Amino acid sequence: MRQQLLHSSKTFIIGIRPTACSWVLAFHSSIPTPIPTSHDDQLERQSESSFKSVSYISSARVGKLIASQSDPLLAKEIFDLASRQPNFHHSLSSILILISKLGRSGHFSLLEKVLADLLRSPASYSFSPPPDALFTLVLRIYRDAQKPREALQTFYSIPKFNCKPLPKHLNLALEALVIHPSSIQTAFDLFKVAHSRYEVAPNTKSYNILMRAFCLRGDISVAYSLFNQMFKRDVVPSVESYRILMQALCRKSQVNTAVDLLEDMLNKGFVPETLTYTTILNSLCRKKKLKEAYKLLCRMKVKGCNPDIIHYNTVILGFCREGHAIDACKVLDDMSSNGCLPNLTSYRTLVSGLCAEGLLDEAKYYMEEMMSKGLSPHFSVFHDLIRGLCNVGKVEEACGVLEKMLRHGEAPHRDTWESVVPMICEVDEMMKSANILEEALKIEITPLTRLVEAGVGLERYVIQRIRAKSKRASK
Repeated sequence: MRQQLLHSSKTFIIGIRPTACSWVLAFHSSIPTPIPTSHDDQLERQSESSFKSVSYISSARVGKLIASQSDPLLAKEIFDLASRQPNFHHSLSSILILISKLGRSGHFSLLEKVLADLLRSPASYSFSPPPDALFTLVLRIYRDAQKPREALQTFYSIPKFNCKPLPKHLNLALEALVIHPSSIQTAFDLFKVAHSRYEVAPNTKSYNILMRAFCLRGDISVAYSLFNQMFKRDVVPSVESYRILMQALCRKSQVNTAVDLLEDMLNKGFVPETLTYTTILNSLCRKKKLKEAYKLLCRMKVKGCNPDIIHYNTVILGFCREGHAIDACKVLDDMSSNGCLPNLTSYRTLVSGLCAEGLLDEAKYYMEEMMSKGLSPHFSVFHDLIRGLCNVGKVEEACGVLEKMLRHGEAPHRDTWESVVPMICEVDEMMKSANILEEALKIEITPLTRLVEAGVGLERYVIQRIRAKSKRASK
């Protein structure tokens, strides 16, 4: 490792500008011949003597050399070697780069050693006291590495550097703690003493971090208490603050309380996010409060939030699921006038809902509208409509839909064939139709096979049977 250090240092020295020529020559001429790594002590003494023979070393150059190292251990070696030189002071960028490298690579003990050296020998650095960016970086590293204890200790150590913790430092420490459910109470304790002991006042984000943690743990009462505490301490809640509570309430099926909170939010002039509306609409539909869901959908645009495709589809599904497909038709018809075009999910949900209620003419209308807009119906949409038509004896219409399905390139499911064939075949020909069905299903579907080929044989038979029945009826 140290051999690599010397070679890298040699390359670095050669790149020094001409004004430092004497320093270059002194350092370059003193580089020893590489020796086995077992002679670490001798190599270290030679390296130190090399630096001592140099009259000047730039902290900026050392910083660039540290930044260029892909190996964090080598970067630390260079950092330590430069630190031992008389009157040398590391720059802030050097230490930030080194800490970042050590943290990303998981060398946390070395990272802590760098901080300990900074606390013990502040004169070795070109900055005093350390800026808040240093603690922000360290806390973020520990948070991302899910090391709550180390993050908490870092926060506690900030005053030792003659620095005052900031709200962002508190929030990073809280985020690191609430990752682990067992540390949520520790986070709450830190939150409660932050102002009195560390002179840092929790802000909106601080409250949101704890509210979310308690909500995910199921302690909505504690989260609500924190929310109300914000107003008492002149901390303005954010849209996220409301959303955290409303989502938790909906998860607990307390949708009425969530709607009341939404009203309070609107009355205070907040504009909810689209996700907030999605949560409320979905919860209302699941609680079968469809009129309330539709009213809320209509109010969204008035309140400054245009409904999107997810909001409309949520309400359409809610109506269809409860047997109110006709009301879902109105929702879909309103979409275009509000600047939101129905998608495949919108039509598929509606057509299936209409078929389930026996509203086959309406289902056929919306399926044709869907196809006219270039949307490709799923085979299940065709199947629901064909089966529904067969159930009410509309065989010719069912065959017409089947024909459209085949022309559209969709291979009918076995259940679809089994719905159509018995309706158009006479009783004495059932065995023949069964054989034809069996032959049609034998066709192997491969990546190169056109889907319509799977039903060509049966399609011809179906058409012939329809024509034969029509001729007999006309006689």
